[in-house]
Amino acid sequence: MSKKKILLAGESWVSTSTHIKGFDQFPTATYHTGADELLAALKDSAFDITFMPAHEAQRHFPQNIEALSAYDAVVLSDIGANTLLLHPDTWIHSKPTPNRLRLLRDYVQSGGGLLMFGGYFSFQGINGGARYRKTPVEDVLPVECLAFDDRVEVPEGYTPVVTGTADHPILQGLGTQWPILLGYNEVTLKPGAEVLATVSSDYGSQPLLVTGTHGKGRTVAWTSDVGPHWLPPGFIAWDGYKKLFEQMLAWATEKNWATTKG
Repeated sequence: MSKKKILLAGESWVSTSTHIKGFDQFPTATYHTGADELLAALKDSAFDITFMPAHEAQRHFPQNIEALSAYDAVVLSDIGANTLLLHPDTWIHSKPTPNRLRLLRDYVQSGGGLLMFGGYFSFQGINGGARYRKTPVEDVLPVECLAFDDRVEVPEGYTPVVTGTADHPILQGLGTQWPILLGYNEVTLKPGAEVLATVSSDYGSQPLLVTGTHGKGRTVAWTSDVGPHWLPPGFIAWDGYKKLFEQMLAWATEKNWATTKG
């Protein structure tokens, strides 16, 4: 059986440092990727994952519905809306280019899956910089973004609370005792969304794992991370880590079901 094709966009960044040694100083730059643990876990799964780091996505993320439709689902993880809006041809050369947020909405409407995973540039993000609020991507997600910085840091950790039924396809075999997490993006629920897990009651039982539909497509919001720092080593080592994300992808790419929303 052929594997389902997934496009994972985001999860990369470059850090710069200045090293000062007495009178002398010098700069360095380092490149990082944040999905290494997830990609390793899904390597031998039912999914063929194309990883497109954020700096590549600015130019190479699909610019038409035909190219997007080559994938059964798209995952946006820690990648701001501006990266998809500002193709270099527009940003540097002032040329019109397709609005890829609108393309994603059309893609879901016609049956594609869309998942957004949390991070500093997911949902509304740090200082509101991810900027998905009131965009076509927010239109299809099962949650709405806040109008400001939505990060909630939980350095002491919180235990997720499973609220969905044990037989839900995303929750099967995961039980209710999940390892702690260290943060999440705060969002609000849309009518008709299904909440499968929340953060702890200490933090208002806010949404952690939410599913929804739009047109013929399915959408998933996971408001914590896929790796460090909000996902500590204990969560990655958990035997449910791989299964959780596999089952999210499987649910989002399931076809032949009734249209409930448009």
